[in-house]
Amino acid sequence: MTVPAFEEYVPAIDCTCAGCAVQRRTAAAGLPARYGGHPAAHGARRAMVLVTAAGVVLSAGLAEAAGAVADPAPVTDPGPGADAAASGPDSPQGGPGPLRGVGASGPPARTDAAAPRTTTRADIINRAKKWVTAQVPYSMTKYWSDGYRQDCSGYVSMAWNLAGNEWTGSLAAYGTRIAREDLQPGDILLFHNLADPAKGSHVTIFGGWTDYTHTHYTAYEQTKPHARKQTTPMAYWTHSGSYVAYRYKGLTSGTGGSTPSKTPFPGAGMFGAGAKNDYVTRLGEMLVGRGGKRFYKVGPGPAWSSADRLATQAFQKAQGWKGSEADGLPGPDTWGLLVNGTGHDIPAAGGAAGPGGSSSVPGFPGRAYFRPGQSNSHVDRLGRQLVKKGYGKHYLSGPGPRWTEADRRNVEAFQKAQGWKGSEADGYPGPETWRRLFA
Repeated sequence: MTVPAFEEYVPAIDCTCAGCAVQRRTAAAGLPARYGGHPAAHGARRAMVLVTAAGVVLSAGLAEAAGAVADPAPVTDPGPGADAAASGPDSPQGGPGPLRGVGASGPPARTDAAAPRTTTRADIINRAKKWVTAQVPYSMTKYWSDGYRQDCSGYVSMAWNLAGNEWTGSLAAYGTRIAREDLQPGDILLFHNLADPAKGSHVTIFGGWTDYTHTHYTAYEQTKPHARKQTTPMAYWTHSGSYVAYRYKGLTSGTGGSTPSKTPFPGAGMFGAGAKNDYVTRLGEMLVGRGGKRFYKVGPGPAWSSADRLATQAFQKAQGWKGSEADGLPGPDTWGLLVNGTGHDIPAAGGAAGPGGSSSVPGFPGRAYFRPGQSNSHVDRLGRQLVKKGYGKHYLSGPGPRWTEADRRNVEAFQKAQGWKGSEADGYPGPETWRRLFA
C-alpha cells in the first residue's frame, strides 16, 4: 500500500522547508493512522482505534436514532451511460479542529453539540452556494478565508455555521437522525466508514429533490477539484446504502419546507406599534400559512404593520374571540395556536370560520396521515376532492384510503397549479394545500 505524504495530514503547518517536513513526519508517527500516522507504527493498536472510533460515532449520532424512522432501501445508481465512478468522492479529510486563518477570530471556540448555534435552512443553503460560486478548491490541508477547512466535512461545518471544523466522525453529534423521505434543504447525507475512515467517508448537503420519483436530489458538496452543486442519485454515487440523513439541531426556521419550531411566546412587548424584530416576521409567516395572505401586500417583514394587526385580529376572531380578546395583538394563546398549528384558520373574505378553516373546509388532520404506508379515511377524502377539482389523472383505480404515489402526484399537480415550486410543491399536503383544495 502506498503510504500518503504525512504533510497532507497536518493542516496547521504550511511551511515546505526540509526541517519542517522532518518535524511533521516525526509528529505524524504518534498520530492514529486515520489522522495521517504511519500505519506500521500502529498495527498493534489498530483494533483499539477502530473500537474507539465506533464508540465515538455511535454515542455521538446514533443515540439520536433510537426512535427515528428507518432509512428506506438504497436507490439504485443511474443506469447505463452514467459516469458514477467519475462522480464518486475522492475527498480525504482532516480531523476536528478550530477555525484557522483570516476567518478565525480569538481563541478556538467549540460549540457544545447539545446546544449548537442557531441557523435557518435558507442560511445553510446560501452559505453552501458561496463556496460553489467561488469554486473553492478542494484541500484537506488548507483553509478558506472564512476559517473553514476546504474538505467535505469542513464545508458542512461552514454551511451549518459550526464554531470549528468537524469531520465525518463528529458531525452526527450536531444533528438528529431522520428518514431519507423526510429530507429537506439544509439537511445532510453522511457516510462515516467505521472500518477505515479514510476510505470513502463523505458528506453532502441536501438541496432538494430534482424529480417526483425522489431518486435524485441536488447535492452541495466539497470534493475534487472544487465545491460543486450537482444532481446526484439518492443517496450517493458510491456506498449509497451507507449514507445516513441528519438534520441540524440548531435549525430554527426558514425556507425549503421547514416547519416552524415551537418557540415559546416571546412577550407582548415584541408586537405592536414601533416593534421591529424576527418575531414579527415569524408571526406574519404563520398567519399567512393559516389563511391570512390577503392582508399582506408586501411581506411579512420584521417591522410591525397594520397588515400584521389585521391578520392577527382575523385569526383571533376565527377562534370565536371578541372584544379585547380579538384586538389584533398576539398573546400567549394566539401564539400557542399558531406555532402548534391548532385552532381555526382564517376564513376566506366574507366566510365563516369552522374547525381548521372556513365553514366549508374540514379541519386539516395533520401531515402524518399522508405518508407512504398510511391508510386512513383522510387519504380517501383527499383523493375524492382531488378528483372533484380535476386533479385525479394519475389514479389508475381509486382513489382509496391507502396513500400511494398517485395521490402524491395528484397533490403535486394541484400545488403547482397554485404557482408553487420546489419544496412547496412536493406532493404532500399541508394546511394551506388542504384549505385551498376544499375551499
